[in-house]
Amino acid sequence: MNNIIVYSKNNCMQCKMTKRYLKEHNINFEEHNINKEPQYLDILKQQGFQSVPVVMPENSDPIVGFRPDSLKALAN
Repeated sequence: MNNIIVYSKNNCMQCKMTKRYLKEHNINFEEHNINKEPQYLDILKQQGFQSVPVVMPENSDPIVGFRPDSLKALAN
């Protein structure tokens, strides 16, 4: 199973929908909440991301926002 990291923040509807999709499809992930762990905000900014959620699969390109079409590929 790939290691998947989800960067999220509080009160973010797209973050909630992304995490729900992953859970419903039994896709394991590790969450980093930038409100609780602000050091991850700097990491995202350094990589050019300006919004969350950012889903970072180990072996493919990052997915920004709630993208069920892209998340579906992670279930395979």
